[in-house]
Amino acid sequence: MKSWLSVPADSPFPVQNLPYGVFSQGDEPPRVGVAVGDFVLDLAPLAAAEGLDGGHVFEEPSLNPFLALGRPAWTAVRAWLLELVTHEGYRDLVESHLVDRADVTLHLPFEVADYVDFYSSRHHAENVGRIFRPDAEPLTPNWLHQPLAYHGRSGTVVVSGTGVVRPRGQRKSADDPAPTYGPSERLDVEAEVGFVVGVPSRLGEPVPVEAFRDHVFGVCLVNDWSARDLQAWEYVPLGPFLGKSFATSVSPWVVPLDALEPARVAPPEQEPPVLPYLRSAEPWGLDLALEVAWNGHVVSRPPFASMYWTAPQQLAQQTLNCASLRTGDLFASGTVSGPEADQRGSLLELSWNGQQPVRLADGSQRTFLEDGDEVVVSGWAPGADGVRIGLGEVRGRVLPARGGQPDGAPAGQLPAAGQRPGGPPPPG
Repeated sequence: MKSWLSVPADSPFPVQNLPYGVFSQGDEPPRVGVAVGDFVLDLAPLAAAEGLDGGHVFEEPSLNPFLALGRPAWTAVRAWLLELVTHEGYRDLVESHLVDRADVTLHLPFEVADYVDFYSSRHHAENVGRIFRPDAEPLTPNWLHQPLAYHGRSGTVVVSGTGVVRPRGQRKSADDPAPTYGPSERLDVEAEVGFVVGVPSRLGEPVPVEAFRDHVFGVCLVNDWSARDLQAWEYVPLGPFLGKSFATSVSPWVVPLDALEPARVAPPEQEPPVLPYLRSAEPWGLDLALEVAWNGHVVSRPPFASMYWTAPQQLAQQTLNCASLRTGDLFASGTVSGPEADQRGSLLELSWNGQQPVRLADGSQRTFLEDGDEVVVSGWAPGADGVRIGLGEVRGRVLPARGGQPDGAPAGQLPAAGQRPGGPPPPG
């Protein structure tokens, strides 16, 4: 596909990509743009100049109004954009609405309605099982029969570049006589791929796997930060809570599913056969290559094509009980890990729960994150015409824990059962 626009050969944003985001310049309000080469195409004034029907949605500080329009509108706008950047006759018009990406501030691209995080990499699940249940089968009995997930906190989904404050909470190792309170000592990352819902569904009506493209607009990168020590103490019997809900970072660009058509591949064979509601006639594995850099040193390259459960199956599973979708819903794949040691998408696996420190480029060794550490997850996919489609990056730096002890408790110590600091035991 030829374009009059000069795009560097190594750019993550060739004209075959055209991902959507929300940006601002100076004191101007945030609005919708599309990344192309080294620029952001400012859609609101361009749509107004072209008299594009419904173009007012690009004036909004969120993609949600555009996402809610549905696939016919998504397809029509993409065709319009491709025409603009490939036909010389539009050059003067388009160039007047190009902004250098280096000069803009990127914002959370969509207002997150609900957030669900899956557990869909067989390699990751087996690694976790071997770490914590070495004398048992690595997979729980239900894992091969349905995509498992937890429901997260949408209000703490943040855009790439947002600092992540080290969370505080209760911790208890097997050797501790009682739990202690303090900053997490096992702060971790999870390299994931997220799927952004545009069209909602009705409460009481499950969404079948065949309706995936009718509801899901596109893909972003996700880092589901995890406090492993808090998580280990709290997750039985109800699952992740405070060990996960403090922050989830997403990339600022949402790549349309249409741009990823060349990346579709057959997923791994599912054995035993899944129930009929999870069966799909279309191959929805995605050949995405992820990369995890820790303080500038690449420590892992997880392959998304190895994911056992696909995004359409995840969508069908989360609505199986007749729960509804909303515009702006985000569901993430869960940690992406491959079969090799350098393809593990979490520090829990890379360090094998702290037993095998990871050596970084500066000679230092880490097991889990320290204050000041920065993690960057990036990703690519094969695109049309032999180009690479960039998923951008999701970046985050660890900030020191904030705040003191709850209710004046001494550092590292919780009040005794039935007591409150500074007062008598509660009645009853």
